Amino acid sequence: MTTFDNRENAFENKFAHDEEMQFRVTARRNKLVGLWAAELMKLTPEEADSYAKSVVQADFEEAGDEDVVRKLLGDLTSAGVETDDDAIRAALDAKMVEARRQFIEQA
Repeated sequence: MTTFDNRENAFENKFAHDEEMQFRVTARRNKLVGLWAAELMKLTPEEADSYAKSVVQADFEEAGDEDVVRKLLGDLTSAGVETDDDAIRAALDAKMVEARRQFIEQA
């Protein structure tokens, strides 16, 4: 194997690792925002855990955050919680920071 091949493999491995970490951080963020929404909806701890998992699953519907925003907005509105897109996106941003911090602390 040449030095070029070694460098190419290293870059590919780093890319794969970075993508996996981003996926894990985003899943953690979605769980955290699900727990945030569950608290607003006054769900029991068991219901909150189940709801947070459903928010993580909702992110697999399409690329980007629109599927998560749509789910949260619909569920919060149905539960009588006054909210809007901006509040949900702010929560997503805040929970992304928290999720990254949690991963850094684990390392």
